[in-house]
Amino acid sequence: MKILRFSTQYKKDAKRYRNQPQKMEKVAKILQMLRDDIPIPKEYFPHTLAGNYKGCMECHIEGDFLLIWIDEYENQIGVLRLGSHSQLFGK
Repeated sequence: MKILRFSTQYKKDAKRYRNQPQKMEKVAKILQMLRDDIPIPKEYFPHTLAGNYKGCMECHIEGDFLLIWIDEYENQIGVLRLGSHSQLFGK
C-alpha cells in the first residue's frame, strides 16, 4: 500500500467539487486504486504528461474531469491537481 500526499493545490481544487458527491466518489475510487497500487483501467485513459507536468500521470475521471499525480518514490504518490483541461492547463 502506498502513501498518498495531497498538494495544497489539489486541496484547493477538490474544494471546488465538494458539492458534487458523484464526482468525488469517482475520485475516491481512483485514489484507492493508486493507494493499493492497482493499475488504472484503460477506460480512464491514464497517460504520462509533458511540458510543465513532465513525469506526471493524468487520467480522465469523467469527460473533462482530470486527476494529475506523480509516483514520487517507491511507496509515495503525490496527488497534484484535479479539474478540467482549462483549469489545469489554461487552454
